[in-house]
Amino acid sequence: EVQLVESGGGLVQAGGSLRLSCAASGLNFDDYGINWFRQAPGREREAISCISGIDGTTYYANSMKGRFTISSDKAKNTVYLRIDSLKPEDTAVYYCAAQYSYCSDYSDPTGVDGVMDFWGKGTLVTVSS
Repeated sequence: EVQLVESGGGLVQAGGSLRLSCAASGLNFDDYGINWFRQAPGREREAISCISGIDGTTYYANSMKGRFTISSDKAKNTVYLRIDSLKPEDTAVYYCAAQYSYCSDYSDPTGVDGVMDFWGKGTLVTVSS
């Protein structure tokens, strides 16, 4: 059984940093692109980033470049998302998701969430002003 388990969310002050973790089990890490998404209250889910499991190539949605950094530890089957200079508008549930074979085209990630094969349950990040 494939499981993606996010952790690291919580309440943080604006301007701070946070590192989220996504621990993957039940899949061959090399065979997947691992993605991060977020969904704020009342808003649609949006793609943040993807990292290729086989070679670590990273992709970012244009609107997410700069403050978000994705990385992975293959030995731990874990993908991380670091968020710097947190803003109240970063408040959202952050999800990781796995797509078989590769990362989709992040130059226009519209609809990317529709092709994910597995999802985690999310971790809530709340940024106070």
